[in-house]
Amino acid sequence: MTYHFINANVFTGIDWLPATSVRISDGCIDEITPTAITRLDNQNTTIIDLDGDYLIPGLVDLQLYGGSHFFLNDQPTPETVRHIYDSHARNGTTTLLPTIHSTSLDIIQQSMAAVQAVRTENPFGVPGIHIEGPYFNPIKRGAHSMAYVRTPAEGELETLFSTNADVIRIMTLAPEILTADQLSTIKKLKHANTLLSFGHSNATYQQATTAFNEGIPLATHLYNAMRGFESREPGVVGAIFDHPTVRASIIADSYHCNPTTIRIAYRLLGERLFLISDALFANPPRPAFELGQFVVHFESDISGPGRYVNNEGNLAGSAITLLDCVKIAVEQAQIPLTNALRMASVIPAEIIGMGDQLGRIQPGYVANLVRLDKSMNVKGVWASGERLT
Repeated sequence: MTYHFINANVFTGIDWLPATSVRISDGCIDEITPTAITRLDNQNTTIIDLDGDYLIPGLVDLQLYGGSHFFLNDQPTPETVRHIYDSHARNGTTTLLPTIHSTSLDIIQQSMAAVQAVRTENPFGVPGIHIEGPYFNPIKRGAHSMAYVRTPAEGELETLFSTNADVIRIMTLAPEILTADQLSTIKKLKHANTLLSFGHSNATYQQATTAFNEGIPLATHLYNAMRGFESREPGVVGAIFDHPTVRASIIADSYHCNPTTIRIAYRLLGERLFLISDALFANPPRPAFELGQFVVHFESDISGPGRYVNNEGNLAGSAITLLDCVKIAVEQAQIPLTNALRMASVIPAEIIGMGDQLGRIQPGYVANLVRLDKSMNVKGVWASGERLT
């Protein structure tokens, strides 16, 4: 299918092009020209007049757990992965990493196989999995079940990386609870495309800085489930702020982080900060969920999107999509729209090594596009050139 968008306000991933035409065919972006000089194609092309609406790159979410109804930990199947993708794609997230939180090795491997199956059919939509845990510091486990938070058992790492290792794009862990041999084994066995991320950690500033210097390039959900910044011990947060290259995700749902702390992080980190939804469920949120000791319920909030908490009252995840995070970053944290969109498209695409294919509207890029009105409401989504909504 060939589409020709005209009269669009295009965000290229770098800047804005008003009154612009974008042509896509065979799943890729073909041409970008001023609408005034656009050459309209033959009858096989669908012309879409955006009438000044925004046309932005499809968003890229590197951490979320479920769709409208199904949750990867509960049903680690290809059908669940497809459901998660469809639930978020219709809200503008056209690339995502389904995330598995701390659980048994068997469930982790089933989830890896499920994501691998869907990656084969949808490589630009589901390029891999994010394994969050179980190698966490129990002190900072958050809503992760104590029944699963652990250090690796004998032979566990070898088994984990024995099959589908290349599907793991991000693995979040707390280095301070691992022995030097265990951390070395992970670095040796993991695929070259797998990024280690620092998270759910009670490490000191020095421990965190050492880990970053020794090859951990990411940090998972800044401020949350990590040792905070204090005057005498800067902690993990201080190490992230102080390091020259580490990149950190942040949950802009107005619960995990006060908007002021989001704005401060943005000022300090700039393009080293990127948005994640951390969504347990979305569209609309499921009211309650129980999986063994992982029990959560949705708390509504007239002043915000609502949140999930466990029976201990700990935050257990969000109930939003990545586009909601962009809106909150702009409206509450006062981050410029251009920068907030980059934090949800260009930067995460670059982090997973797909910045030359995804996250921008440029000729040759995959035609993952989202039409938004001026209030940032979705009016159309295209993935690999095919219309989804």
